[in-house]
Amino acid sequence: MRTIAQINEKIRDRSVVVWTVEELKTKVADIGVTQAAKQVDVITTGTFEPMESSGAIINLGHTDPPIKIRRCWLDGVPAYAGFGAVDLYLGATQVVDYSGMGDGLDIDDSKERGGGHIIEDLIAGKPIQLRSLGQVTDCYPRSSFETTITKETINQFYLFNPRNLYQNFIVGVNGGDRPLFTYLGPLQPRLANAVYSNPGAISPLLNDPDLKLIGIGTQIFLGGGIGYISWEGTQHFPLQKRLPNRTPIGPAATLALIGDAKQMNSKWVRGCYFKNYGPSLMLGVGVPLPVLNEEVVNSCTVQDRDIVAPVVDFSIPRRVRPTFGLVSYAQLKTGKITIEGKSVRVAPLASIFLSRQVALELKQWIENGEFTLTEPVASIPMNRSFLPQDRWGSQITLD
Repeated sequence: MRTIAQINEKIRDRSVVVWTVEELKTKVADIGVTQAAKQVDVITTGTFEPMESSGAIINLGHTDPPIKIRRCWLDGVPAYAGFGAVDLYLGATQVVDYSGMGDGLDIDDSKERGGGHIIEDLIAGKPIQLRSLGQVTDCYPRSSFETTITKETINQFYLFNPRNLYQNFIVGVNGGDRPLFTYLGPLQPRLANAVYSNPGAISPLLNDPDLKLIGIGTQIFLGGGIGYISWEGTQHFPLQKRLPNRTPIGPAATLALIGDAKQMNSKWVRGCYFKNYGPSLMLGVGVPLPVLNEEVVNSCTVQDRDIVAPVVDFSIPRRVRPTFGLVSYAQLKTGKITIEGKSVRVAPLASIFLSRQVALELKQWIENGEFTLTEPVASIPMNRSFLPQDRWGSQITLD
């Protein structure tokens, strides 16, 4: 029916028809798949949820005299300095190292602060204290450097996220007898609550289940700026079991994303903290799906009742945990599910409201001619198996 080049021409002359994925689902109920496919050019999807496998590449620019940084702290949060002289990587889940805190920083205020919060503050234009130690060499004679940085005073600042946009995820519960503090938040004992992360039928990859429309080089909405799919994500597992509608029954495909953080908006990039687990990052990501044929629309008609996730018991401290079966997102979104005859209250980590707002903002960008579509330069592999670490490794304890 269409090509990406044809759609981009319509974007440029402002004649493009864009629907959010929720609008598409409503339209199809009224006029059917065939008529909807004739009318719409682009479908926008979105999510706003924790994505802890995220981080920022920072190039400070060279000092005078130059320094080869080997240790570095940003408001007391360590940044990895094992690259070039002034290249840093700040992980979203990195915690405060109190030994790296300089004067003027409050230890009490930093207890629930980590890499995700530093990234948010930099994007918001706030000043961040930098302390660094260098390896003295003939070409890098400086041994230390302290300053205050903002996004305007550093050479480069971009997000590079090794694993974002889980195609599906799990529902966490706790069948044990004590509270558990997890990456899904607190799980109360004896199945007192359940938590899920994915926003369901509006989520990007559940509407393109076999990743036919996206690939390496696809332009996306990332943190309120323009980003790109750069590779498959870590723990990418497209061979997960799937329903007849091709949606996976648990964690499956993931994507690595990249984008210029100087152009992002802290509304869509927020540091967060999970009690007794650690810091993370809430991130808004939107993916445009070009309507190249009727099959695209048909895949986007998937409803919450048609997508399931496994209910996993975190009280069993193993890589593979027992489950209480599968539950649909329609059931999850009622706020209660039933496990072994017991009614269990449920809450989402993803913000359904902000996920919808991501899709809406991306729609507006496209309608205003501010965002065009890109052809992928390579496909995301869909035959990748998942290799766990073997069970014979020795165990160490972190003090």
